[in-house]
Amino acid sequence: MKVNITGIIFFGLFLFLLKTEAQEIIPTYSDYLTDNLYLLHPSMAGASNMNKIRLTARQQWFDVNDAPALQTLSGHARVGEKVGLGGIVFNDQNGNFSTRGVYGSFAYHLLFSRSELDLNQLSFGISGGIIQHSLDQSGFTGFDPLIGGGNPRDFYANMDVGVSYYYLDFFAHATAKNLLAVRRDLFYSDAVPSNQRKYMFSTGYVINPRLSSWSYEPSILFQWREQTAERSIDANMKFYRGLESGQLFGGFSYRRSFEGAEYNIDGNEVKNQQLQLLTPFVGMEYNRFLFAYTYSHQLNSLVLSNSGFHQITLGYNFGENRARYDCVCPAINQKSR
Repeated sequence: MKVNITGIIFFGLFLFLLKTEAQEIIPTYSDYLTDNLYLLHPSMAGASNMNKIRLTARQQWFDVNDAPALQTLSGHARVGEKVGLGGIVFNDQNGNFSTRGVYGSFAYHLLFSRSELDLNQLSFGISGGIIQHSLDQSGFTGFDPLIGGGNPRDFYANMDVGVSYYYLDFFAHATAKNLLAVRRDLFYSDAVPSNQRKYMFSTGYVINPRLSSWSYEPSILFQWREQTAERSIDANMKFYRGLESGQLFGGFSYRRSFEGAEYNIDGNEVKNQQLQLLTPFVGMEYNRFLFAYTYSHQLNSLVLSNSGFHQITLGYNFGENRARYDCVCPAINQKSR
């Protein structure tokens, strides 16, 4: 089967732009489904009844050399009754290009319920970070006046703000990321806009049938980029099984972009395909420890590789175990035993 070269170029450009913008700070994957909401929403710093540390490692396309890889280390804790503090360190490597950075977060939590047993919590959060871009040109061959060799870098700052609301078994989050417009010296053209603002909204509800040890959590995540008006949506279903000293969880997520790339086969009918990802995941919390595995598979007809994206999450809960709320709210209630 012959694929029109123009279609390949347009499709490759589409994926490149998606990756470039996602790589601008910390890419948005499915970490939030493995008890890592703070990685997306600064308002979740210290929101739980226990403090948390999370380590993630993600690798795309094992059969492709220099494929994208991401590592993150995050931690957040409640300080006093209403203040939460957190921090994130990350490394995002994509071939010769890399993004590294560190973020610090401050959150404030308001409890409207009559007691700590009845969850009605509104949280506000803000994060600020320093980011480094670098491009390793040492292995480049040929002559190009724009390529000077070496490993040029640039540094800049950015910030995120967000709000979260939990009422019994219902939750909602709204976050604005990359608020500051920044022009990077590392890029020689206007291909990457200075405005990288992205808005995220997610909501869901935990269903717990009476006398059942199983809980079910349907949720959605909507993303919108201001500069390019790109939109995508995640439709998620998560399952929980309560244990004496923790819980099992798993589920799946389906992501679809609203915009697509045009391509044609053998110069015939022009077709359009949106980015589609199916992500099953499974994990376990035991005592204060967490382990989770996530696999993402592209459903598109034209893909670079069929090996998918693999991610492992390790976690540890620490600190005092504040009063557990009288609700099925796994992101807030953590078992310490």
